[in-house]
Amino acid sequence: MPVQIGLWRVDGTPVRVRPARMPLEERLEEIIESDPAMLGQDLLIIGRQVVTSFGSRIDLVAVDVDGGLHVLELKRDRTPREVVAQVLDYGSWVQGLTDDDIRGIYNTYRRGGDGPEFDEAFAEVFGTTAPEALNTSHKLTVVASEMDDATERLVTYLATGYDVPINVMFFDYYEDDGRSYLARTWMLDQNTTAAGASRTGTAARKQHPWNGQDWYVSFGEEESSRNWDDARRYGFVSAGGGKWFSRTLRQVPVGGRIFAYIPKTGYVGVGEVVGEAQPADEAVLTVRDSTVPFRSLDLHGPYRHHTSDPKDGEDYREWVLPVRWLATVDRDEALSKQGLFANQHSACKLRHQFTIDTLAQFFDLD
Repeated sequence: MPVQIGLWRVDGTPVRVRPARMPLEERLEEIIESDPAMLGQDLLIIGRQVVTSFGSRIDLVAVDVDGGLHVLELKRDRTPREVVAQVLDYGSWVQGLTDDDIRGIYNTYRRGGDGPEFDEAFAEVFGTTAPEALNTSHKLTVVASEMDDATERLVTYLATGYDVPINVMFFDYYEDDGRSYLARTWMLDQNTTAAGASRTGTAARKQHPWNGQDWYVSFGEEESSRNWDDARRYGFVSAGGGKWFSRTLRQVPVGGRIFAYIPKTGYVGVGEVVGEAQPADEAVLTVRDSTVPFRSLDLHGPYRHHTSDPKDGEDYREWVLPVRWLATVDRDEALSKQGLFANQHSACKLRHQFTIDTLAQFFDLD
């Protein structure tokens, strides 16, 4: 049973504020849409009155920071058992939604393209880029003012006995001295349904397919060991200071297309890898049709890393990856935009389609 809330006005003699009937239940849908954080966590609403493949409509659909979907269904004038059955049916439908399906739902919701794109909206709400795989879990929430005992037993049985990610959220409506109030309680502890959601449905979904070509490369200037002007002039990117930093860069193959990103600055270049990564002391680059040792170049950065114990077995060398630049910009002209992919790895496969599309337009690529 949910916790019962008692509300008193105490600006004088305590006066209990009695629950009232909410004038229009549609108003509750609007309230949740305008502030989904009232559900207890940050959410991005991606759809309202979403039409399913079998013709019914889900009141609200949202996504959380991990890419999990949240189905929110108001009880309205249906019996509690009817709405529970309905939300379970919705769960069977959302479980099969792909990344493209979810983005399509959002595009319909943003009213003909007037709002920000999905990845921009995601970054605005959560302060990070969207995960590579969406719908890795889902949660089902029935919104109601009351539930009968039999339905509460049914929901508890499904959630605690079979890990079905379902819960009931109760809203009490109050009016006092011309003001309106809502009080929220959950039927089950949120941790109970969260555990079920993490193991239910699409938890093992595949990542967004990789196009087999594009790579993200982080070119960190803040370490005072590299300089973008060098990389742009001579055709390379580099990473080092430990195996964790150089290992991913060394995995980028010849022929791959890289998008260079300066942390805290933005994307500054796109190019084709024309040689395997080599330690800076051994690397050679092709400069004006001539093969030149990397260390003989007129460089602004040292491309070296000092260690307290160079014999500890760690590889602190800087590794250099030769690149034929297709397009570059100065760091002052770097592309920085909410929703673009960024990662702490020196290099990784770039699967984020919004980032690829945005960069292709920025660098005027086919």
